Amino acid sequence: MNNINEVLKKYSIKPIKYQKKGNTLLLETKENKYVYKENSNNIDIYSYLNSRSFNYYPKVITDKLDSFEITKYEEEINMPKEQKILDMISLVSLLHFKTSYFKEIDNNDYLTLYEDLNNNIAYLYSYYSDLISLIESKIFMSPSEYLLARNISKVLIRLDILSEEINLWFNLVKNKEKLRQVILHNNLDLSHYIKNTNEFLISWNKSKIGMPIFDLYKFYIRNTEVDLIDILDIYERNYPLLIEEKELLFILVKMPSIIVLDKDEYTNTTNVRKFIDYIDKTEKLILPNSHDYRPN
Repeated sequence: MNNINEVLKKYSIKPIKYQKKGNTLLLETKENKYVYKENSNNIDIYSYLNSRSFNYYPKVITDKLDSFEITKYEEEINMPKEQKILDMISLVSLLHFKTSYFKEIDNNDYLTLYEDLNNNIAYLYSYYSDLISLIESKIFMSPSEYLLARNISKVLIRLDILSEEINLWFNLVKNKEKLRQVILHNNLDLSHYIKNTNEFLISWNKSKIGMPIFDLYKFYIRNTEVDLIDILDIYERNYPLLIEEKELLFILVKMPSIIVLDKDEYTNTTNVRKFIDYIDKTEKLILPNSHDYRPN
């Protein structure tokens, strides 16, 4: 604590109260509250965001030479989770709109991604084929194994469909010479969005440059209970996705995860049930919509 007090002297911050919150430290003075954490080396990101007229993050007190970061603490108002999600997605779409640009690429950029997607499909097909062969060789199946065996055709059919989807997507992009890039927050979570009289995204330590869909994809797979189409409707009011971007997003969302039956049977059965429910949900949610964006 003495070391922290010493570095705070540089900014004339005199805390009267300290509170640990995860990896951060909340500092309270007589006048204000601040958040202290190790420097994420993203001060340059803040400078870039400012240059693009995106200042929806808490005020940064420190500079990039410091080994720590201090930001102004922002109080949050209570609001329904559903509304908070939509507001956050709207702000993310503004972030992408403000920081969007096209970079020149060669065919190898898309080809590498195409090959990675196909390799993943091949791996998943082999994994689930081997797993179901092992399960079916048993005299008695556990409840989780039986549930997976009953639904394995959904998984294998999904992988076959995705192989076709990947080829369709690659036909859209294989001759393109530019790739759209944005600043990705890359750590979207409701706990990283604050709204009061203004709104803020916090925790920028994982931010990077990339394709805009990856913020949406990573948020959705962490929050699969939300309606992806509703999210996209809000997002595209500020920043419409390109056809090939949307196709890739749908491919990623529909990609099955890996189920490992190495827990207690209750947990295994719960995980398999969630896995199958996710496949069913994305089939109903995405398949009818994805074809709407394909050229004839």
